[in-house]
Parts: sequence; C-alpha cells; structure tokens
Amino acid sequence: MNEPNITPDSSTPAPTPLRCITGATISGGLAYAMYSLMIAIATTFAAKPIHSDNPMVMNIGSAVRTLVVGIVALGMAIFAIVTLGLLALAVQLLIQQLTKPKEN
Repeated sequence: MNEPNITPDSSTPAPTPLRCITGATISGGLAYAMYSLMIAIATTFAAKPIHSDNPMVMNIGSAVRTLVVGIVALGMAIFAIVTLGLLALAVQLLIQQLTKPKEN
C-alpha cells in the first residue's frame, strides 16, 4: 500500500531547439517516405484492378486495398503531426530563451 518515493531522473537531458529541429527533420523525412510509399501503393492498386465475377472477392479485395492504403496514410499522418509538434516546441524554446533575463 505504501508507494515508493519516485525522484525525477536527472540524467534525462533537457530539450533544446537544436534537438527539436533534428527530431523534426527525421520525423519529416519519415513522413515524406511514407507519403511516397502511400502514393506508390495507391498507384499500383489503381493500375491492377481485381479481375473476378464473384462479388465477395470484389468486396474483400476492395476492403484489403483500402485498409493497406489507410494504414500507411495513418502512419504518415502521425509522423507529420510529430514533425509539427517538434517544430512548435523548438519555436517555444527559442522564445523562452530570448525572453528569459540573463543571469550573471
């Protein structure tokens, strides 16, 4: 029932604008790569239609194609949002550094 005293880990480095911009660059690169992958997958699916007379095959094939493109689009959106968040954090840290009074 007693909760142990948890002290904050002081070995974690504080975020800096440079680290945020570096992370945003990496995340943005991954978002662009996933965007390119999504476009390639969608183009491939559009170029190769499903050839079947069975309606169940058509429905399942359409659902699978939609799910594949949707999952890649979701991954791309997550990396894009992370990129925007890291860029916003970098701007916030820069503003805080510029407005903080200098200590002598």
